[in-house]
Amino acid sequence: MTRTITPRLRTLVLLFLAVTGALLAGAGPASAHAALTGSDPAQGVVVPKAPDQVSLTFSENVSLNDDSIRVLDPKGKRVDLAKPDSLTGTTYGVQLRSGLGRGTYTVAWQVVSADSHPVAGAYTFSVGAPSATVASVGDQGAGGGVVGWLYGFGRYMSYAGYIVLVGGAAFVLACWQRGAGVQAMQRLVVGGWLTLTAATLWLLLLRGSYTTSGSLGDVVDLNLLGQVLQTKTGAALVSRLLLLAAAALFIAVLFGAYDKREEGAEKRDLTFGLAIGGTVVAAGLAASWAMAEHASTGLQPGIAMPVDVVHLLAVATWLGGLTALLVALYRAPADSPVGSTAVRRFSGVAFGSVVTLVGTGVYQSWRQLGSWSAFTDTAYGQLLLVKIALVALLVGIASISRRWTGRLAHTAVTDTETDTNTETETSAESAEAEGKRETVRASSATKEASVTSGPTGASGASGVKASGKDASDDDSADPDRVAQLARQQAAKDAARQKRARDADPNRFGLRRSVLAEAGVAVALLAVTTVLTQTEPGRTEQDAKDAAAASSSSSSASTSSSGALTLDMSFDTGGKDGKGVVRVDLDPATVGLNEMHVYVQRPNGRAFDIPEVKVAFTLAAKKIGPLPVAPDHVTTGHWAANGVQIPMAGDWQVSVTVRTSDIDQVTVSKNAQIG
Repeated sequence: MTRTITPRLRTLVLLFLAVTGALLAGAGPASAHAALTGSDPAQGVVVPKAPDQVSLTFSENVSLNDDSIRVLDPKGKRVDLAKPDSLTGTTYGVQLRSGLGRGTYTVAWQVVSADSHPVAGAYTFSVGAPSATVASVGDQGAGGGVVGWLYGFGRYMSYAGYIVLVGGAAFVLACWQRGAGVQAMQRLVVGGWLTLTAATLWLLLLRGSYTTSGSLGDVVDLNLLGQVLQTKTGAALVSRLLLLAAAALFIAVLFGAYDKREEGAEKRDLTFGLAIGGTVVAAGLAASWAMAEHASTGLQPGIAMPVDVVHLLAVATWLGGLTALLVALYRAPADSPVGSTAVRRFSGVAFGSVVTLVGTGVYQSWRQLGSWSAFTDTAYGQLLLVKIALVALLVGIASISRRWTGRLAHTAVTDTETDTNTETETSAESAEAEGKRETVRASSATKEASVTSGPTGASGASGVKASGKDASDDDSADPDRVAQLARQQAAKDAARQKRARDADPNRFGLRRSVLAEAGVAVALLAVTTVLTQTEPGRTEQDAKDAAAASSSSSSASTSSSGALTLDMSFDTGGKDGKGVVRVDLDPATVGLNEMHVYVQRPNGRAFDIPEVKVAFTLAAKKIGPLPVAPDHVTTGHWAANGVQIPMAGDWQVSVTVRTSDIDQVTVSKNAQIG
């Protein structure tokens, strides 16, 4: 059968293509985490006299404090003056003391990028000639340590609280309105609110230490807290707390007045009002993330922030609703079970959320990666691949849940008819029992009358029996006793109904599949939390390109003093196995030379590895390899004096890099020496 494309569908397709083209046409340089793109003096250079200042250029504007740029002399003492200042654009500098001596100086920097994440690094330069240095700044991993771990945990809990709060409330309003009176659902939503509130306060306290010293002692520093409140992130956290106050009012109405309202026009109007108000509050809470993180900076922030809000709303509706469904399936009381209608409604809501999630996720991935190669060449891309795999797994399990939902709905009519027949049989049995009780009462009355009209002795004996019978009748007529028996019978009936419901294979299958979905969702949330703290692939790629451009201009080149510089990329295949190794040979002539080796991450940040070895080979003269084992100087810097080059020629310089006990690789380049 041939189908024709309707004008409306054609219009939608053309509109989609036009929007996509506009988005792609607007692509330009973007960044999220700030990356160091230049410095003066540059990494590893030897300058004839001490500079007056050190300047750093970043890929975007950054926030500074008094210790954002530190310059340390060979003895590890600070030689910078005053607070770093903004020079021009994204270049920042700090003044140095006058009269600095010869030797190797270390520049350590730590700033906060426009997307609220702290970034740090270090490098060295020398005045006159390189020297040994005791300055040590570690790996300059900003946001690490115990405080970094606690801050990451707080971010995870804030996302979890938001998802449970928004998704649980949406499930009650859109899928299962009777759930407003179920205690388990009330506890779930209120628990989400409490978790998000506590996590927000937690992040607010940790923020100052997280972006500066990383010390637990600074968590209670009121000066740091005051500085945090003046930042974009601090304003976002405070606004989140204010919106949580509005969310508390929403919860009070949902589980108070709304639950007690009878079905009718008034309740429908209240449902509509709660849906509008709840959506506004939920979107505002989502905006508190969008306005301070990746979406707020870089490429197309005006589009990225609303898309990020919609993305978070879709995640919360899907995963939070899934959590609410799981609680309803396991914890709902027997007299208020979640029915097939509610499950079927959530299935539709979840499908719409997944479609929205995929659409917004594709845009965000393109914006943060920028190229297909970034999926495999950057940490952000690799984490994103893990997230995509988890989402695909979650959708696969959800499809199984949809099949169980269909089966449950198919048997709902049969279950209803069975319940009706059961109620009819129960009524008939009750009527029959009541008839038997009336017969017993009539028989007892006849016997009592006959005994009373008999002899006195017999009458006395029978009177005792009659008295006992009357006492029994009085007990059965006691209202408290009747109420107690009724409660016991109701509990037995509820337990019987719960056992019958749990024995339903369709409901049991749905429970298992929803539980599996929830387990994958927990892992997905963890990956998402790590992803929001990872340098976006587009930024990392830009830093790599800048480093490559710098190395191409300096690689295998001889400066005016005759120094040789070789840059070689390496990949050992293990963790932290990618980077760039630079070899400086001065004066690169026959005889004794001074050699410096620098190891950097792909983003230009210096880091330490277990071992670096260098070898020189002159194949034309069958000389070598001549091994050299440089000494470790400081982070990412090794040096060796008295490197002997016996004759001029086209030498092969090989560098062996070991990043772990088993991960090692050798890279090499040829250069004319002498």
